[in-house]
Amino acid sequence: MTTLHFVVPGTPVGKGRPKVSTRGGRFARMYTPEKTASYEGMVALAGQQAMAGAAPIQGPVDVVLDIRLPVPASWSKKKQAQALAGSVMPTKKPDADNVIKAIFDGLNGVTWDDDVQVVSLSARKRYAQTPGVAVTVATLGTEAA
Repeated sequence: MTTLHFVVPGTPVGKGRPKVSTRGGRFARMYTPEKTASYEGMVALAGQQAMAGAAPIQGPVDVVLDIRLPVPASWSKKKQAQALAGSVMPTKKPDADNVIKAIFDGLNGVTWDDDVQVVSLSARKRYAQTPGVAVTVATLGTEAA
């Protein structure tokens, strides 16, 4: 079993909804929002560095994500301390599922061939001194039929 650990630095970004634009009023074009595309690129870079030139993982994988959000600076020192201690939970955006989508899409073709290989997932969202997403990917054996 192979296990890979790495951290995507910076404030986690949820996968944005596709945007639609029109050209000449006749043709609609869908595109990924710039903030999402930029974050997915950062995720891919972190995954690529962790892979250190190895080919993408084949077969089923288990993924653990620790989503670490920055504590709002506008909060009192007492509330900030509570947040860092885990007494106050982040119930604001970004949604955990949207962060998961952005991480998975950024790792497609880099850490694994496709995110359909993820058969087990554990994620948690907390406040932290240093924001980012800690990613652990573990292989679970050979590919099933």
